[in-house]
Amino acid sequence: MSTATLHWNAVCATDDIVPDTGVCALLAGRHVAVFRIGEDRFHAIDNIDPKSGASVLSRGLVGNLGAHVVVASPLYKNHFDLATGECLEAPEHSVRAHAVRIENGQVLVALVD
Repeated sequence: MSTATLHWNAVCATDDIVPDTGVCALLAGRHVAVFRIGEDRFHAIDNIDPKSGASVLSRGLVGNLGAHVVVASPLYKNHFDLATGECLEAPEHSVRAHAVRIENGQVLVALVD
């Protein structure tokens, strides 16, 4: 998928996200969790925990599980790969990962269906 054909949505300034945490944004009616890993890596996945239906993944703990950079759901502790959205414990509960880019100090997210 070419990034030139994606519709980019401004979410916030990069400095609005504390390193190794996430924020939630409502984009086109979809709850999206945007994470800042370290100083300069950003990821976006759906924010809805598939097991509970609650909009909480942006509030989960960020860390590593083997080679995966993940967020742990604050409710059921499932781990979601931030690059792919895959639920490592139960792949049937995986979420969508979305494209992220930084432009002029702003975090932009393009929704991926």
